[in-house]
Amino acid sequence: MNASPAPQEIFLLKLGEVVLKGQNRQSFEDKLLANVRRRVKNCGSFQCSLRQSTIYVEPQGEDCDMEAAWDACRQVFGIAAVARAVPCEKTVDAIVEAARTYLADAFAVAKSFKVESKRADKMFPMNSIQLSQAVGGDLAELFPHVAVDVHTPDLTVFVEIREKYAYVHTPSVPGAGGLPIGMGGRAVSLLSGGIDSPVSSWMMARRGVELEMVHFVSPPYTSQQAQDKVLELARLLTAWTGRLLVHIVPFTEIQEEIRRNCPEEYFTLIMRRFMMRIAEAIARKANAGALVTGESLGQVASQTMLALGVTEDVTSLPVLRPLIGMDKVEIIRMSREIGVFDTSILPYEDCCTVFTPRHPATRPRLEDVRQAEAALDVESLVQKALADETWVRVKSTDPARI
Repeated sequence: MNASPAPQEIFLLKLGEVVLKGQNRQSFEDKLLANVRRRVKNCGSFQCSLRQSTIYVEPQGEDCDMEAAWDACRQVFGIAAVARAVPCEKTVDAIVEAARTYLADAFAVAKSFKVESKRADKMFPMNSIQLSQAVGGDLAELFPHVAVDVHTPDLTVFVEIREKYAYVHTPSVPGAGGLPIGMGGRAVSLLSGGIDSPVSSWMMARRGVELEMVHFVSPPYTSQQAQDKVLELARLLTAWTGRLLVHIVPFTEIQEEIRRNCPEEYFTLIMRRFMMRIAEAIARKANAGALVTGESLGQVASQTMLALGVTEDVTSLPVLRPLIGMDKVEIIRMSREIGVFDTSILPYEDCCTVFTPRHPATRPRLEDVRQAEAALDVESLVQKALADETWVRVKSTDPARI
């Protein structure tokens, strides 16, 4: 058997929820295609095109980093499945030759195989079953040591007949799912150094929401390592979201004023009310339409139903809480899956742990909290914190900070 040069590998990205859109589908597809192009740009020169609910990602040179591009494609929201494939002419002989060459290593270790075909081009003279039988018969002759097994094969050869070419590919793997970032509006996400807020940010990004992040620091009670940890969490999220703007807001004076002037049981609630006011002001400047938090109902004292009502009383923006019905085990599992868990558990405290009350109020009355807060010059404290705000733009190509 004469060796043939390996066909040029490409990626097939199958659209997910986008295909269910009606008259707005074109705008979703345009945004998704733009997002894919931007994400693979750092991996080399790729041509990205969309046909028949599939995005084709084709390298334009030998120096393309295919593994990096593969990882990037799997982390683009809006893609349901990703497959490695090779194109060939739409003939049985060409398909068989492509499979023989491209899947030689897989056939070398497999004990059984089958061919599974799809015919998007209805002008092709064979139906799917006929094509699978023809290709499978020829491959069985080429690889006599591999038995045909249509029920539980070791190897499945996928063949797709499309508009321009036939494609031979390996089994698809799941994509990121969701909707293209930018199609769900903009929001500001409160990013702490814990497990919950990076997961909640990821979940909202998966619904197409473009995010800016806000993080509160309280030196000397919180360290530079704690801030670097949060920026590293943001950097890890950019593998999914693209670059992120992180607003850094000083919070020491507010927390000290709360400690000096307010009842201890309300420390955390009043602190979070300040956070919501500041986050809303940042959201207004960023033309964002909502706030995002990592709160889960009943997880801690400040996340009871009454406490959540007290917290969001100070903002007129919607407060999105994607983790609200999840338990900690589920959140930790997701944190591991998206690659932020190991950084989230690093032992650097954030400002949420400063001046934690010994006996926090779990059934607070809004009127009592408002009265306790009246001892503070709320507007002045908020404006001073906003005046001292700084920001950092984080990219996936940045070096790790921790």
